[in-house]
Amino acid sequence: MPTLQAASHVENWRAQFHKDETLQRVRPKEFHGYLPNPHRGTTTFQRFNGDEIYPGLAWDDSKGPLEFAPFRGGPDALKNPRYLDTTLSYCRWLWSVIEPEQGAYRWDVIDGALEAARARGQTLQLRIQPYINDDMPAWYWDVGGKLDPKSKPERREPDHNHPSYLKHWGAFVRAFGKRYDGRPVLESFDIAYGGPCGECGGNTTRATAKKLVDVYLKSFKKTQLVSMLGTFGCAYASRFKGLGWRGDCYGDLRTEGRGRVPDSLCWNHMLDAYPKEVHEDGVQDAWKTGPVTLETCWTVGYWRKQGWDIDWILEQGLKYHASVFMPKSSYIPEEWRAKLEAWDNRLGYRFVLRQMLLPLEAKPGARANYSLFVDNVGVAPLYRDYPLALRFRQGQRSAMVKLKTAPRAWMPEINYAAGAFTVPKDFPRGTAEISIGILDEKARAPRVLFANEGNAPDGWLPLTFMDLKH
Repeated sequence: MPTLQAASHVENWRAQFHKDETLQRVRPKEFHGYLPNPHRGTTTFQRFNGDEIYPGLAWDDSKGPLEFAPFRGGPDALKNPRYLDTTLSYCRWLWSVIEPEQGAYRWDVIDGALEAARARGQTLQLRIQPYINDDMPAWYWDVGGKLDPKSKPERREPDHNHPSYLKHWGAFVRAFGKRYDGRPVLESFDIAYGGPCGECGGNTTRATAKKLVDVYLKSFKKTQLVSMLGTFGCAYASRFKGLGWRGDCYGDLRTEGRGRVPDSLCWNHMLDAYPKEVHEDGVQDAWKTGPVTLETCWTVGYWRKQGWDIDWILEQGLKYHASVFMPKSSYIPEEWRAKLEAWDNRLGYRFVLRQMLLPLEAKPGARANYSLFVDNVGVAPLYRDYPLALRFRQGQRSAMVKLKTAPRAWMPEINYAAGAFTVPKDFPRGTAEISIGILDEKARAPRVLFANEGNAPDGWLPLTFMDLKH
């Protein structure tokens, strides 16, 4: 293939083809580095791109950010020296923080977080947690909230099955959905309906879990919903296509038997919880239509401190077809960094254009055939509707042509498609440069980069030339 950079030789680009050839094959080289693509990869936690990470092995589940200074830095300020590159943030707040008084919502906090994520080149995964310790909203007990009769007095855990919980938690979720459903920067919302941190479902019965999940389903018609693995709600949500799931405590390979069982034969999440819960919740194939998020047990630094097998842990994550990794904004050990970066590149989708067939010449306004072979070397599809398009350009003149092939349909490994498009009719006789891109339709610009060498700064992947003849 001729290099598109050699613009002075455009007029000779067909010299390598025989005069009787009508078809050209385009085979861009694969790119193996990091791509800042949306909806996949590693997230920051309670922080945004470029913020300092937590010190040591600590993190804080309960304290989401409340103040948001304007971001005035450039691209260099978005680097995370001891962390992985990211286009995702994940934040969560307590219910008592966002609704401190009944019906009085701290939407300024959520608005600020969404704007902070946007300014740092991220979308925001979000969770509201009913409680963690004894921090239910104080007003909840005054309007009929009841304690779980099995709860320890000092924890003051609510009875999720009491009508007051469905009423007031349900009202909060509905208010949140009314304001934020469909916001472009809102990546996903956790179906965190009960229990400490909203992770385990608390004391909900199956019937209550169904009612609570239904509140989320009715309140969020556009924003991606993510259920909590190992809950009654996740098992119920598995019957609906398009819902994702989040697994907490990914990486846990604890070995201490504590004198009750032999060391190395104790219960842990990776060998006991994950396989069992994925099976019992019926989410083995949920990854085909909704994203999987894996959240670390402790931190990656803690894994290394314990001497756990990082290669096995990462391999298991790919088998669950994860799109998102949340390591709590705690440092990545330098000696494991290369492994984590290579693994991160395989999370979610990663599209390598192996080959595209196009005509060598075409008439403006006429139909032209194409075919393409895209290798999704990731482990999941792209769950969003971004159209595929060709761009024709001659000097200052350019035009986009959408192709009917849908990137959303590109599953892991081999994807082939063929079709036809109409060549832009207003182009004069001459040679046009052809590029390909996966578009943000509203912006009419590429949003998803191909994993090929030569992506232009504007996101288009230059492919070849085509002679336009009238």
